[in-house]
Amino acid sequence: MQKLLIIDDNDEILRQLKWGLSKSNYELVFARDGEEGLRLFKKHTPPVVTLDLGLPPHENGIGEGLRCLGEMLRMDPTAKVIVITGNEEKDAALQAVRLGAYDYYKKPVNLDELKVMVDRAMYLQNIESENQELRRKTVNESGIVGECARMQAVFNQIDRVAASDVPVLICGESGTGKELVARAVHQKSLRADMEMVSINCGAIPENLLESELFGHEKGAFTGANKLVKGKVEYADKGTLFLDEIGEMPMALQVKLLRFLQEMVVTRVGGRKEIPVDVRIITATNIDIQKAMEEGAFREDLFYRIGVMTINLPPLRERGDDIELLANYFLKSVSVGQRTTSKRFSGEAMACIRGYEWPGNIRELENRVKRAVIMANGPEIMPEDLGMKGDEPLRQKLQTNDISLKDARLLLERDMVENALEKFSGNIVKAAASIGVSRPTFYDLMKKHGLKSS
Repeated sequence: MQKLLIIDDNDEILRQLKWGLSKSNYELVFARDGEEGLRLFKKHTPPVVTLDLGLPPHENGIGEGLRCLGEMLRMDPTAKVIVITGNEEKDAALQAVRLGAYDYYKKPVNLDELKVMVDRAMYLQNIESENQELRRKTVNESGIVGECARMQAVFNQIDRVAASDVPVLICGESGTGKELVARAVHQKSLRADMEMVSINCGAIPENLLESELFGHEKGAFTGANKLVKGKVEYADKGTLFLDEIGEMPMALQVKLLRFLQEMVVTRVGGRKEIPVDVRIITATNIDIQKAMEEGAFREDLFYRIGVMTINLPPLRERGDDIELLANYFLKSVSVGQRTTSKRFSGEAMACIRGYEWPGNIRELENRVKRAVIMANGPEIMPEDLGMKGDEPLRQKLQTNDISLKDARLLLERDMVENALEKFSGNIVKAAASIGVSRPTFYDLMKKHGLKSS
């Protein structure tokens, strides 16, 4: 039975709470002052506490109550402390909430209302505990969820490459978690105490990317009113993560290659060579070998950045990890939204297992978030996920003389094309309809040679 600690110096309120809450499913523990309350809190570690802010020796003030609140949250930051205040002490209650109290309740006490608040706090505490347990069981020490053999191989690679300082190239489709892997490598490396600075090479216009990377001097170009350091300088002694390196313009690839060879930067508009010490991690969602063959990516740059390569599997190839991740996101989203506990219906889970997930983990997380909001009852149905349980999610393709990889590409292209047609080229709505972000949708359009009109 879970414990509920009640701290109050008013005998009448203590009797009222004892009578009103005695039939609840909680073991009640009572304290009449702050010191006794802290001693019992340390002894019993109750998940929920009701705390009168006006405790002796400051019955007419809140000093002792706030002190007790701070001490309890220092001992257990996850505890849910409901503060009880006088009718004219709303500012004091709000101050307590800012300090970490779960909620506040004004006197006179209405037992039914207070019980609802306590029940909700207990429920949230249980959900958070379950979520922590789920994280403990499913989240690798790198902070990445996965149990399948291919992800275990990725975890082993992370451990190996983190121990050295060589450049790492992470390859994988959009939404597979490339930045998570980059951060895991950094956090396990000898540079973990320094910054990991990230830049998305595909999200910054070509004419601004050089300045973003290497910085610029005052007066280097119109609007350059002051000296600005680039991302490379900010990453000194730490890690520089270049996401979507395959999108980097050819002219800038040459400058990046020179930097990697000499480990010095020259700001735009400047002449001074500035030495830096950074570890380089890059990522791409394109076929880098094909890009080199087509002349879109420099081979000598590839050999610089790809000393070690980590290949991330798409979600559709991760087997039981799909269900594992779906339940992980369901728990996480429920806690974040403070919603009642939900579960996937059998039909919804069948859809999740059978879907191709072109947007990978990012799409799965987005669809689960949508489902938690949209579901009316305790069960999540296929339509809450934006899926139809009565329709096959995998289209019946003509599979004669076609590989599994090509069949998946056909399905992926068809989904993107259908979404564009359905929403008349509106990228935002089309991306949302298949549960991917706008940048991922653009990547898929580019991958399949599709245009919005």
